[in-house]
Amino acid sequence: MASRQKILVVDDDANIAELISLYLTKEFYEVQIAEDGESALKLFESFRPNLILLDLMLPGIDGYQVCREIRSRSDTPIIMLSAKGEIFDKVLGLELGADDYMIKPFDSKELVARVKAVLRRFQPARPEPEVDSAKIVEYPDLIINMTNYSVIYKGKPVDMPPKELELLYFLASSPNQVFTREQLLDHIWGYEYVSDRTVDVHIKRLREKIKDHEAWRLATVWSVGYKFEVK
Repeated sequence: MASRQKILVVDDDANIAELISLYLTKEFYEVQIAEDGESALKLFESFRPNLILLDLMLPGIDGYQVCREIRSRSDTPIIMLSAKGEIFDKVLGLELGADDYMIKPFDSKELVARVKAVLRRFQPARPEPEVDSAKIVEYPDLIINMTNYSVIYKGKPVDMPPKELELLYFLASSPNQVFTREQLLDHIWGYEYVSDRTVDVHIKRLREKIKDHEAWRLATVWSVGYKFEVK
């Protein structure tokens, strides 16, 4: 029998944390709760969760710093929870490496749906008897493998969260085809997300890790969207 997936809930409001824990336990997840940033970082090491639900307004070490610390050592998916609904706050969270951002108060069914969606995207594909070449895209100095969620750039593995990898794979799978931000949101996130800025943030992070090559590049098509340009 497969072990249950583990979720770390980080929130200083005990009532909210217990309520979230109840929703997730009913879905057969194993849940632990941290009430502050320091406890969250300690539990992250001992509990080793599959996903973190992270409140931003925490005593001591705030949620942004917790996210920054975890991202420096792990790609464990993070969903930020906050009463802050400004675009600036959402974009900052995404730039720090969050995989999703939910505004309080939120609907319990939506929370569970987003948890499942993020975990589904993070779960590597099951091994197949033969390698499915349709899930591997290769260019000079670049291999994107969706079978094991890996990217090899200039002979070295590149760490990146699942949505960054999926966005890169999607664009590279259709070279020179232009996609609007709305199309990319629909294909990668699958539901109405934070804003079109979400795509811009992820493209920026990809460009920091994958530099333009003489044979290809991540190109901006002004006023339209993006494409993986092959020269």
